[in-house]
Amino acid sequence: MSDLARCGWSVSDPLYRAYHDREWGVPVHNDRRLFETLILEGAQAGLSWITILRKRDTYRSAFDRFNPGKVVRYNARKRQQLLTNPGIVRNRLKIEATISNARAFLEVQKEFGSFDAYIWQFVGGKPIQNRWKSLKVLPAKTPESDLMSKDLKRRGFRFVGSTICYAYMQAVGMVNDHVVTCFRHSQLR
Repeated sequence: MSDLARCGWSVSDPLYRAYHDREWGVPVHNDRRLFETLILEGAQAGLSWITILRKRDTYRSAFDRFNPGKVVRYNARKRQQLLTNPGIVRNRLKIEATISNARAFLEVQKEFGSFDAYIWQFVGGKPIQNRWKSLKVLPAKTPESDLMSKDLKRRGFRFVGSTICYAYMQAVGMVNDHVVTCFRHSQLR
């Protein structure tokens, strides 16, 4: 599959290529995966995505497979343990945000029945199908990501600026941002 046309960002590393080919842009409707991706996108702020991909398995272990019901109950001892874990981004603000985001996530689930029902409303319940000819024209944020960011912040979420929200939308398939020459673009249309 190495001879297939891909989005340019995905060809520099085998881990990127696997993520691009199997996950990026595929619509996600599983609350646990939606929570995981939201946390990982926030952890990525100021870093490269490959850094987070390389740490993802450790994140899953450290944060109880991203079970928000467990994460919300983390005490001071667990928080300190996370701060000393070299397999994750050891940033106090990001770790605290993960815990507070778990709380906000559970509240959204309670209000909407699922996080999936809540988050997909920002794109009318189906992926936005873009037709970018080049990575150079991909936006960093959109009116939809602006609205999502504003509403998430109002609900108590942190590390959810519009740029992070747009990266999240791309990752969970709320938008198809594979360039039109990429083999995945038509598969996800």
